[in-house]
Amino acid sequence: MEYKAFFEDALGRLKAEKRYRVFVDLERDAAHFPYARWHRDADTTEDVIMWCSNDYLGMGLDPQVIEAMCTAACRHGVGAGGTRNIAGTNHPLVALEAELADLHGKPGSLVFTSGWISNLAALSAIASLLPDCLILSDAYNHNSMIEGIKRSGAERQIFRHNDLDHLEDLLKAAGRERPKLIAFESLYSMDGDIAQIGKIADLAERYNAMTYLDEVHAVGLYGRRGGGIADRDNEMDRIDVIEGTLAKGFGTLGGYIAADLPIVDAVRSYAASFIFTTALSPALAAAAQKAVQLLKSESGAELRTRHQRQAMLTKHALSAAGLPVMPNQSHIVPVFVGDAERCKAASDMLLQRHSIYIQPINYPTVARGTERLRITPSPAHSDGHIAHLVEALVDVWQALKLPFTETTGNVVAFRREADDAHCTFPELVKKAAE
Repeated sequence: MEYKAFFEDALGRLKAEKRYRVFVDLERDAAHFPYARWHRDADTTEDVIMWCSNDYLGMGLDPQVIEAMCTAACRHGVGAGGTRNIAGTNHPLVALEAELADLHGKPGSLVFTSGWISNLAALSAIASLLPDCLILSDAYNHNSMIEGIKRSGAERQIFRHNDLDHLEDLLKAAGRERPKLIAFESLYSMDGDIAQIGKIADLAERYNAMTYLDEVHAVGLYGRRGGGIADRDNEMDRIDVIEGTLAKGFGTLGGYIAADLPIVDAVRSYAASFIFTTALSPALAAAAQKAVQLLKSESGAELRTRHQRQAMLTKHALSAAGLPVMPNQSHIVPVFVGDAERCKAASDMLLQRHSIYIQPINYPTVARGTERLRITPSPAHSDGHIAHLVEALVDVWQALKLPFTETTGNVVAFRREADDAHCTFPELVKKAAE
């Protein structure tokens, strides 16, 4: 039997559906974020601007975070030396867990090697320990949450995305006495929409359910101290389990949960994907703790304000040029394409013609027919960068004959308006947001 043929056939199907993924060889420039060096081939590099990084605030390149990592690596070495049960519970990791518990106002926290693993481990352990548990899961929940729910062996019912009436119907049908766990996200990363955390907490209290909130795309970015949307909305104390990542707003690596001590201890003691995984290294833990500390501070609040400004400015400028920005109230800027092949072509053209890197988003990350470019402005993207992005995207939309909205659909008109107003194109971009 020629086993290789099965894998070649599987890859062939992906290519035929125009959703085969190609990795771009990028080298981030710590001194000049959001720039990176694109390795076109073995002998050629080119500077490009990154517009799709999940290091939303650039904390992975912050000098104090880098210094904390280097200092810890020199002092403790580069690895953890084992699982948490076998020599891996290093002091920087313990200190990080205390920092995260404080961030979310919870008695305890537990750190994992990634956000994906934290959802898999925590959801599977928590639901498996609740007798006859029913998990009520938002239809748009992340793959890691879905896998954790499956691993638990508990019954699950899916409520329509952000549909609280549907959620209430399911809660009511389950009855007050049956153990129930509502699993949802605060900010859904592909559409950028936000859950009504307070109203979900109201339903949980009314129908005697636990709540599990994924704040992966919000921690560091929202709230008085960067605790996420629940922090911003003063709802953290009403959520039983808050899950987050260290790899996005905090710019490092790892995931975590924060909750009451019996929940944290139960996950620590029962979750196989925690028990049998090597611990996060001291250097990563120290870097993450420094990032959390910085974003809790006044300078962190200023960075969040700058981030929101640049995200809103980007949305307004792209919309003013007639580009199909999918509306939401968050920092995510999705631009709708609706076709896998043309989405990939748009990404390629942006890179090759305009030195802009935006990864195409297609199935299974989003549903077929809803392919998009997902743009993530950072505080380091200047108004000039935004103006360049607008011009580049309009050029690509025209070249590929992608549909514009009815706003203008033509950057020439936008430029003419700038000339008539006697201002530069970047200045007009600013005015579009006012």
